[in-house]
Amino acid sequence: MNILADNVKHLPNKALKFISKAQRQEITEHLIYLKLASVCKDKKNKAVLQHISNEEKKQYFFWKKYTGKDIGHSTLLLWWYYLLARFLGLTFALKLMERGESRIQKNYAGWLKYLPESMGVMKDEQKHEEKLINLLGEKKLQYIGSIVLGLNDALVELTGALAGLTLALRDNKIIAISGLIIGVAAAFSMAASAYLSRKAEKSLAKNSLRASIYTGIAYIITVILLVLPYLIFSNVFFSLACTIVMGITIIFGFTFYTSVAQDLPFQRRFWEMALISLGVSAFSFGVGYLARLVLEVNILLVK
Repeated sequence: MNILADNVKHLPNKALKFISKAQRQEITEHLIYLKLASVCKDKKNKAVLQHISNEEKKQYFFWKKYTGKDIGHSTLLLWWYYLLARFLGLTFALKLMERGESRIQKNYAGWLKYLPESMGVMKDEQKHEEKLINLLGEKKLQYIGSIVLGLNDALVELTGALAGLTLALRDNKIIAISGLIIGVAAAFSMAASAYLSRKAEKSLAKNSLRASIYTGIAYIITVILLVLPYLIFSNVFFSLACTIVMGITIIFGFTFYTSVAQDLPFQRRFWEMALISLGVSAFSFGVGYLARLVLEVNILLVK
């Protein structure tokens, strides 16, 4: 108890609150890594996860020296990151969690004058990130490029097509049917192109079929989401607005995913994709307006 008193008596209340949060985080992450290791099939990844879990547990006891008490884990965070790993991939979940750790690491610096030993904790956290980089070997990430290809083409082409059809036709059902026909045909065309392009390169030929499937599925899912507003709402311009919002949301979600999983810059890539998609939509909207004028003139001439 004397040692504990010596450790605590010189710390301000804010420092103790921070230490309690850090202790809670370490035990939570210990259990997260342990749970993920229990369901990991890859032996190498499993071993690394178990090792990091043990390190997190050591850090929990490091902070316990100062609080002098056991602190429970966050059940919500435990299941949140576990489910993220199961549905969106181990790499994404772990890197997102490590980003949270990085933010907390910045707060460590303010307490170094009270806790010089915490420098060792910071170094351990940095080692964790290095090990996680070596952990990246998921098959899902091998096909990110194929998914990007499908998403990007669907967003640009179909958003533009729907914008043009909206002003040219002004009938939700016709626009939806036209969009689905265009989208599904383009999805198969894009999947076939992806297959042939990868097949032509020896280094990529092995997984060409699976890559083309990822491209096609990403394209079709995007098509369905973009056309959906025209099947739900009656006003064509409101449907178009919803489609554009949906497109921006898809861009945001996928850009965030890839920026975390592959350590890529988020803002530049998001705005690049968003502006291209919006630019094509605006241009196609103008083309639709001109097409409507020309078609009306032709109909009058025929009559």
